[in-house]
Amino acid sequence: MHAPDGFINAPVSAAAGLAAAGAIAVSLRGARRELGGTSRSSAAGSGGERTAPLAGLVAAFIFAVQMLNFPVGAGTSGHLLGGALAAILVGPYTGVLCVSVVLLMQAVLFADGGLTALGVNITTMAITTTIVAYALFRGLVKVLPRTRRSVTAAAFVAALVSVPASAVVFTLLYAVGGTTDVSLGKVATAMVGVHVLIGVGEAVITALTVGAVVAVRPDLVHGARGLRQRLKLRVNGELVDAPATSEPEPVPVAARSRRTVWITGLVTSLVLAGFVSFYASANPDGLEKVATDHGIDQKAEEHALADSPLADYGVEDVDDARLSGGLAGVIGVGVTVVAGSGVFWVVRRRRTDDRRTAAEADSGSPTDVGV
Repeated sequence: MHAPDGFINAPVSAAAGLAAAGAIAVSLRGARRELGGTSRSSAAGSGGERTAPLAGLVAAFIFAVQMLNFPVGAGTSGHLLGGALAAILVGPYTGVLCVSVVLLMQAVLFADGGLTALGVNITTMAITTTIVAYALFRGLVKVLPRTRRSVTAAAFVAALVSVPASAVVFTLLYAVGGTTDVSLGKVATAMVGVHVLIGVGEAVITALTVGAVVAVRPDLVHGARGLRQRLKLRVNGELVDAPATSEPEPVPVAARSRRTVWITGLVTSLVLAGFVSFYASANPDGLEKVATDHGIDQKAEEHALADSPLADYGVEDVDDARLSGGLAGVIGVGVTVVAGSGVFWVVRRRRTDDRRTAAEADSGSPTDVGV
């Protein structure tokens, strides 16, 4: 669903860019809280210790899975947008940043999604999907039992709805700033129709991923905070919940477990982007198909970086298609995890510094009294 340059006119693209920039600024502030943890305790295993390393990995995983276009019928394919997955795993503010990092890497390194359309793509693919998905997810988990299955089911529904919602927002932007004179009713019907089908694939991928992480470490899932598997005891022949305990997980065990999840996720991302992506559907995605069928692409412009060494997810001067695509995927995952982790480390570090400054001010440190 990456819109190229030329689909939306310059004024609306600029307005979308400003809106996206504002949303990213708000997300940076919100992510400082999510990555810094919600507890005042500085003990290892706090929210920030768990979330910050995972956020960069989530961005890399989304990049990898977006390379795996899956067929949805009628010569059309779809791919993960990732807003729902990111919001549920690491929080809505951090989720917006995760998908935005992916879109930026794709536009700059791989000429996927126009540079002037970057604001449009962030608005539709990062902001809309994250807000819609997380709002629906939180509403569902409030009324469903606090179980792992409920979290997975809520993730499925949230992801399913987020994709056609993104299509609706794109259609609205096109209605205001479209560069061709086409039937908006037909475009809206086609966009929503095909993206409902793509949403099913998004929902399956999101539910499987969230379910897998929740099964291993529910404390690493932002949307599953407070979800703990209660120990069962047999009393008089009946199973009852054991009394809750506040005993924390040993720090070395927790650190090893988080490291295992991170390494497993990174290896999975590399395999998906470097090998499995070769078998992805070659059919145009939902937006490309609708654009071709309804004439939206009449004034599409060539990407400014179309001649870059990694354009179209291939490595320049590597003739073997499988090797070229695989190398591009591995490079993309590596660059995205480094860029994402760097951004989130800086955000979390600033949160930590703010807390330290506040603590020193409250305690009347020597620096505050001029000693």
